Amino acid sequence: MKFNYKWSKKDYPEKNGLKVFSTFACGGGSTMGYKLAGYDVIGCNEIDPKMMEVYKTNHNPKLSYLEDIRTFKNRDDLPEELYNLDILDGSPPCSSFSMAGNREKDWGKEKVFREGQAKQTLDDLFFDFIDLTKKLQPKVFIAENVKGILMGEATEYVKKIYKGFENAGYEIEHWLLDASYMGVPQKRQRVFFIGIRKDLTDKIDGPRQTLFSKMPCLNLCFDENRISILEFVTGKQKRETQNYSEDRYGDVMLDVNESSNTITTEINRYWLDNNTLLSDDDLISIGSFPEDYNFLDNNKQYLIGMSVPPIMTAQISLRIKEQWFDQLF
Repeated sequence: MKFNYKWSKKDYPEKNGLKVFSTFACGGGSTMGYKLAGYDVIGCNEIDPKMMEVYKTNHNPKLSYLEDIRTFKNRDDLPEELYNLDILDGSPPCSSFSMAGNREKDWGKEKVFREGQAKQTLDDLFFDFIDLTKKLQPKVFIAENVKGILMGEATEYVKKIYKGFENAGYEIEHWLLDASYMGVPQKRQRVFFIGIRKDLTDKIDGPRQTLFSKMPCLNLCFDENRISILEFVTGKQKRETQNYSEDRYGDVMLDVNESSNTITTEINRYWLDNNTLLSDDDLISIGSFPEDYNFLDNNKQYLIGMSVPPIMTAQISLRIKEQWFDQLF
């Protein structure tokens, strides 16, 4: 196991000299992953004041921008170090593409998140991230989204995403990864769009279409043993009148011999048996969050469900360091 899903913030290793800036940062799920792989996460952009508060509490960023990415990308006062990033990270809100949402019915519509932020057309936010990438010109970008973006009519968005990043000066590829094969005790599938700036690959011989299969090859095949929740689960007892019911909306019965189902932001109740729910400690382990993470007054399930599992980002960013940064630069 490359990274232990049970960990604390004191386990961060010595910094490796590579700098990251995180957008759509939420509570810092991806940020913690980069830190576990040795990166220096110098700051974040986040629209939600509650998420920014919890981010600052846990990460104490050097730079923080509490604002809509649509205004952030147009700033003319950004510090020079943001124009010298190794990685620009982002997880644009993905409900528009989720198979559990309204998908096409919501595309092009302005929405407000539950915390009362500014109205945004969620499916356009990926392109705002592309605009920021074009402006800052990091060596590498990583953009995460739900697997639904690869399905049905959403594939037209993928074509536009590729074209946008290519016009911004990047070679791009995407991977559909399952966290349960990456040391996370959760069956969580996510798409990662990863690109490298074209001028950094000019010395590579051969046609561009072989770029990701030859040098600078990026191997993101993970095959760690799945972790069953039985290995660590503690659970909490509920009153007999609150037992699991197949008729109750949002009740999910877990197989304790398997990795957990995906933890979502919905008010689902996850059961271990007819009278035992997942405990908060269980949720923290399943999300691969550190045991000493300070959630403040936020609902733990909601924040974990909103976040990229830290161990997932740690695995990916370590491969990028080893296979790109250590080999090319």
